[in-house]
Amino acid sequence: MEPTKYRGIDRRQFIAGLSMMAVGLPLGAATSRRGMEEHLPESDFSRKLVPVGRALEMEGYYVWCNSPIIGDDGKTHVFFSRWDAKRGMSGWINGCEIAHAVADNPMSTFQLVGPVLTPRGAGYWDATTCHNPLIKRVGDQYFLFYMGNANGKTNTKRIGLATADSLYGPWKRKDIPLLDVGAEGAWDDHCTTNPAFVENEDGTFSLYYKSWNTYEYEHYTDPAIRGNRKYGVAFSNSADGPYHKYEHNPVIDFSSKGDNRQFEDAFVWREGGVFYMIARDMGVFNHDVGIIMSSPNGINWSEPQIAYKSLSAYVDEPPAPAHLKRYGRLERPMLLLENKKPAWLFCAAQGGKYRTSSAFVFKCDE
Repeated sequence: MEPTKYRGIDRRQFIAGLSMMAVGLPLGAATSRRGMEEHLPESDFSRKLVPVGRALEMEGYYVWCNSPIIGDDGKTHVFFSRWDAKRGMSGWINGCEIAHAVADNPMSTFQLVGPVLTPRGAGYWDATTCHNPLIKRVGDQYFLFYMGNANGKTNTKRIGLATADSLYGPWKRKDIPLLDVGAEGAWDDHCTTNPAFVENEDGTFSLYYKSWNTYEYEHYTDPAIRGNRKYGVAFSNSADGPYHKYEHNPVIDFSSKGDNRQFEDAFVWREGGVFYMIARDMGVFNHDVGIIMSSPNGINWSEPQIAYKSLSAYVDEPPAPAHLKRYGRLERPMLLLENKKPAWLFCAAQGGKYRTSSAFVFKCDE
């Protein structure tokens, strides 16, 4: 369902308008930046992206993990992570909450509805942070998958779930995590995080998750990239679990490629009987791009291609502030599907007018 205000506009005019609105520059400026990464194996998905620009810029907050959905009201709802800017970029791990905003369409100004899930305090598995929201609808109910932790550290990160009959709540949380870690020494004994959820054709459900091994995390020599992130999947006959891990996990492991290649922030969807995954690259090509893979069954995945390029390929922005170390990188890719096809891409990007972070939106041109 394309926003009404753009119906009837010439396709080339529509694309040109989006691109120029995003950057305030001639189209050639953005095109020249795309050229810098032409040597990489670019996907059809990447070629269809048209930059719109930043959204959800909030004074006093870092904004991350922007998960969109179309509500019964026809509006675009986004569930996102935010934390006090005074905590710095690392505040997501020990002081994040999940909030809700709504707009007429992805190109409109989003209005904050309010916090949805906040840390519950001592004694709860999500005591110190609520992060990684992923909003889905199954039947007449809404499922908000997320990550919480109990001690403000990575080793208690667990995937959890809250449900509601309306996007406006009230939200009921599960008292225990939806997916726990593996046994000591397992590839996934450190955490479960970055949930990605798919409803399968046979009525079952798949929950993808990121994890890594504690020993590798604690002993890896590069403090900037500790451990090696891999992805597993778990299955259930019910969207709210229980979920049982696939016995041959991890289903995606780039460690054999050498140089500690890995990835994170996966989003998975089904289209035309094929599974697709987009994610943030962590060294397969470089650390500034996204990757995309496909699978006939959600288990065996293709070699990655480029899903999106670095932010500088699309926009001109001011020089990086000294306190932002991931400036110019698009992370946490999330899709807004229309008719089960990608229509809009929401990413997270450091920077913006408050020098923190915000959403960055693309139109997926047909």
